[in-house]
Amino acid sequence: MIGIIFKLGNEVLEVRIKDSVCFFRTSPLQPFATIDGLKLDKLGVIKEFPDLKDNKDWKKIAIERFKNKMKELKTEKEQASYIIEDLSKYGYEPQYLQREGFRPVKL
Repeated sequence: MIGIIFKLGNEVLEVRIKDSVCFFRTSPLQPFATIDGLKLDKLGVIKEFPDLKDNKDWKKIAIERFKNKMKELKTEKEQASYIIEDLSKYGYEPQYLQREGFRPVKL
């Protein structure tokens, strides 16, 4: 398992990766949610996947593409690098990364 903490303005986003599944939460008081439970911004999805602009199932297809991408990446370390790269494009700044059994590392 790998945990990553991001910051966007005053918002803190915690991401956990375990066995090709990515979990998200914005508060330590909230439970983690998979990408299925997140509200996705249509403009952000269209920016990433322009072919979904006029598709009424854009959210479902975008989630499926994300899950497939995570499965393509072999290790949790590769998946963490992908998440850091992807969220950085949208202004999220990675703060800490922690691998299971290790101390957090400031990024």
